Amino acid sequence: MKISLSALVILLFIFTSQLYSQSDTAFKPGWNQKGVIGLGLNQVALSNWVQGGENVISISGAVDFGAYKLGTKTFWSNRLLANLGSTKTGGGNFQTNDNNLVLENLIAWRFGWALNPFVSNSIRTPILNGYDYSKDPAEQTAAFFDPGYVTQTIGFAYGTKIINTRIGLAFQETFTNRFRQYTDDIETADEREAFKFETGLESVTEANYGFAENMAYSSRLRLFSAFDRFDTWDIAWDNSIIAKVNDFISVNLNFILFFDKVQSPKTQFKEGIQLGINYAVF
Repeated sequence: MKISLSALVILLFIFTSQLYSQSDTAFKPGWNQKGVIGLGLNQVALSNWVQGGENVISISGAVDFGAYKLGTKTFWSNRLLANLGSTKTGGGNFQTNDNNLVLENLIAWRFGWALNPFVSNSIRTPILNGYDYSKDPAEQTAAFFDPGYVTQTIGFAYGTKIINTRIGLAFQETFTNRFRQYTDDIETADEREAFKFETGLESVTEANYGFAENMAYSSRLRLFSAFDRFDTWDIAWDNSIIAKVNDFISVNLNFILFFDKVQSPKTQFKEGIQLGINYAVF
């Protein structure tokens, strides 16, 4: 998926213009904690069902832990996101369909400017072994920190109660062990490198908007492009509409768009709707 710089600006404008801005911060002075655990379950059981179909069970879990400190001149953000999911169809085995962990650390300086300077570090990795189930037998394509991504970014950030966005110069390191297709340099045919270093631009935009008494929209859009392939951008766009039934039960509609040319030349999509159980730890 090739995106010009002008198209990137338009994409960010469309994404942010759908949300209204406020000048107040979403955090109180001092430390603010967030801890949410979610569990989702989809299930279909058939017996003597002549219309056809198969038994299906799908289980997913997610955690969103954060510790934030709002000071007079600084803002610290530490966040852990993790998602795991598995599906079993008919008499087959469980197959992993969600498998991701993200750890982010950020500090921004609050000088009263429209944009605040920041530095950040993020780590991204699969949690469990990943497989390509389109092949028979299934072919393993990933493992914990294989590949693993570490990204340092320095730039400017803007935040409100609804939206937080940042963009800056990024340094991305990719680590592999067995699955070196993610780090291999095609120009060195006699060697398969286990490490890749890239310099480019990274943008991360997050939004949380309550549009009804018990409904909210949340979104996270990450864009990255290295300077030596500036016409191609890595895209990870995760969108959710959450309708709360009560303090513990919710209905979640989730849509993910993902593109990384190293992983696949085609854009990847994932959509799901599920009844979820959410528990706020703190």
